[in-house]
Amino acid sequence: MVRTEILPKIRIIYESGEPERTIEFEGSGPFHHDGEPGSILDILLGHGVHLEHACGGKCACTTCHVIVREGEENLSPSTEKEEDELDNAPGLTMHSRLGCQAIVKGDITIVIPKYTINQVSGSH
Repeated sequence: MVRTEILPKIRIIYESGEPERTIEFEGSGPFHHDGEPGSILDILLGHGVHLEHACGGKCACTTCHVIVREGEENLSPSTEKEEDELDNAPGLTMHSRLGCQAIVKGDITIVIPKYTINQVSGSH
């Protein structure tokens, strides 16, 4: 019997109306140079999907804000620093995360909000 490994998936829904996308990925990253290795931002950028990240994925702004629709249990827990930054995100929900900080451990579905605020706090 041949066993095929099921790769984790990120399903991306855009509030702007862009077509949905699904990314399958293998490994834990890094896939790109921005955000925590294996984070939503890292995986998306490494697979050619744009996600705003004005601070370069350093948890210093909210432009990579995403809303987790399904699979929150498949993400790393949020940190106090991430939660402090999220307080400034437009459209904040109980399911909001920063794409640069949320490390993916399994299937998730995210919504990319239509609007972001580019306010970088502190210095790079």
